[in-house]
Amino acid sequence: MHTVAKLHYEAELSQVMIAKQLGVSTATISRLLQRARAEGIVRIEVRDLVAPDTVGQRLAERLGLRRVQVIDAPAANAGMALASPLGAMIRAEGLGPGSVLAVGWGRAIRTVMETGLPQIPGVLVVPATGGLQQQAAHFQINEFVRIAADSLGGVPYFVHAPYLPSAEARPSFLADPAIRESVALWDKIDVAIVGVGLPHALNAPEASVATASEQLLVGAAGDVIRHYFDTAGNLIVWEGEARLIAVSPAQLRAAKLSIGVATGEAKAVPIIGAARAGLITALVTDLRTAGAILAELDRQGV
Repeated sequence: MHTVAKLHYEAELSQVMIAKQLGVSTATISRLLQRARAEGIVRIEVRDLVAPDTVGQRLAERLGLRRVQVIDAPAANAGMALASPLGAMIRAEGLGPGSVLAVGWGRAIRTVMETGLPQIPGVLVVPATGGLQQQAAHFQINEFVRIAADSLGGVPYFVHAPYLPSAEARPSFLADPAIRESVALWDKIDVAIVGVGLPHALNAPEASVATASEQLLVGAAGDVIRHYFDTAGNLIVWEGEARLIAVSPAQLRAAKLSIGVATGEAKAVPIIGAARAGLITALVTDLRTAGAILAELDRQGV
């Protein structure tokens, strides 16, 4: 029985093929499989389908988030599918002319910006950080602002300064009138849209623009706009923190809504840490990632 069960359910051989290999009749194989199930050698489980809204509500409760939107979409198209629920979440905040929307960077952010956001004429769109010295498309934060403002019918504000200048140069950048005007909007953020970064052990330096100092943060569970945190949500201070030209943790927490946009089972621990740190107060993700988050919370006994 055990051999037949292994061949049929694990090796995925048909009953006819197993019968030929073992030199018995197909009817005998069928009877052995039935006995294997009856005696508990084989257990077949049909998982109940859970509605994404139910999963989202469960995540919101367990992570202490204000809003969660979960979509059921193939992993290959999850990023594009997030644009619609993200747009609905932004609309629900009642943004209008003069409201401030801050935009982060990353692959998920790039995808939802290029997919499109709903029309909210007059909204002010500002980068959540200065620019990053990388040519990859998902680092072009000022371009994301331009795309978002065009889609929303809003007004773009740019930060033409590096996100991590030298200590000597930082005051000069912030003294520039155009940069100062944009950075001043960070104190008035209504909604922030941010990515959630992976820990460095899972993300190569060239993929994350991490400096040598950041690479040493082996205890970090992830980051939001280069603000690092551990699995418990404690912020981790690093050498460049004071030099950042970026929205601060306090400014993210003061926003009406700070929306994390992320997919991928590897993002489960970073998302949990970001929520505990208060760097995200809302989440838009897919069903696969949501399941991984709930499984990780179960593992942690939370």
